[in-house]
Amino acid sequence: MPVTDYEKVDVYPLDPAVQEQLLREQNECVFCWGTRDHWPVGMVMSYVWRRDRFWLTAAKQRARVAALKRDDRVSLSVSSVGTSLGPAKTVTVKGRCRLVDDRATKDWFYPALSAAIVPGSEAGQKAFQAMLDSPNRVIFEVTPVKWFSFDSIKMMEDSLFPEV
Repeated sequence: MPVTDYEKVDVYPLDPAVQEQLLREQNECVFCWGTRDHWPVGMVMSYVWRRDRFWLTAAKQRARVAALKRDDRVSLSVSSVGTSLGPAKTVTVKGRCRLVDDRATKDWFYPALSAAIVPGSEAGQKAFQAMLDSPNRVIFEVTPVKWFSFDSIKMMEDSLFPEV
């Protein structure tokens, strides 16, 4: 039955396979944390989705690293814009962020992030990897706690629009 308003849109989540595809294809998210004075802040950051977690990185002197040491609660939002899925699909998570800097994690994460950011250029990937592998860098491991997803194509198909 067609909808007549957009008051209740949580009935249009992404299908699990589409969500997984989105998380693997996209390499950019809005990463949000809270400041010392409780203001929410968001930054566009590159990520990779592996092992059912989001993996990101920043230099240790960034304000967000100090904030994460105080409070590990974060949120990430991922859009399908720029992927093979086209626009109109989103995933948001509330999660817990653990800061890691062990060699084993760096050894798999830096190549994975480099491949996501500089696809198709082995030389570019190696150069990016070398820049990442610096002494004052930390990796964010975000474990999702709660998921929110939205597929506006489903909503449009269920709307009063004659054709989508």
